[in-house]
Amino acid sequence: MNVKSKILIFLVFTTVNLIAQKFVEGAHRFSDGKISYLYLEDGTIVKGYIDDLDRKKGLIEEVVLKDSITKKKVTYKPEQIKNMYLPPSGFDKFTKGYDKIYDVQKWEDDNVNAQFIKEGYVLFEKSDVMIKKKKFTLLLQLVNPGFSEKVRVYLDPNASETTSYGVGGFTLAGGDAKSYYVKKGNEVAFKLQKKNYEEEYKHLFGDCAKYYDANLKKFDWEDLAKNIYDFSKECK
Repeated sequence: MNVKSKILIFLVFTTVNLIAQKFVEGAHRFSDGKISYLYLEDGTIVKGYIDDLDRKKGLIEEVVLKDSITKKKVTYKPEQIKNMYLPPSGFDKFTKGYDKIYDVQKWEDDNVNAQFIKEGYVLFEKSDVMIKKKKFTLLLQLVNPGFSEKVRVYLDPNASETTSYGVGGFTLAGGDAKSYYVKKGNEVAFKLQKKNYEEEYKHLFGDCAKYYDANLKKFDWEDLAKNIYDFSKECK
């Protein structure tokens, strides 16, 4: 193997590894031409095509699905849904980007269907969330499906963002939302904002001295995804 080939392989591996430490892009529009999968609280799995998503202030209030067998439209409330896998608009773009990363990434979260994610689907989960001292039960998009076993990070659909550029469904530079909903273990999720990341750093990572002591000064907001990725890998 010549030097150029070795350099190319190194660059490809480094880029894929970098993408593995990034959050997936938030999806706001969804394809009505690809099957969606709803996992209901009663154990039923519903397959169909998204007909409509009713939202209030960016948060899902109803999911209208056209059943893949009966073709009837059925409306589901968030309290009926445990989680769901939806195909974003521009599905092919997401599929290509996701496929590159999940060929090489070791999957560790049994609560996430790796194959669906690899195929380009985005995962919404139901979670209790504290917002201004009041608890809500919401359906939120998980943006770190490949490293969510310790800290789950959900899209804040109303968060502002910095400028970004990306590959496939992954943001590579900039594009950092200024807030996310974050869930540590089995705790109720809370809104983590750029301005309070430093004060929440101990809460998120302080239970693993090996990681926390070595990274105490590394609470830059743009490193949030990498911090959570490294924490999940180093603190088993």
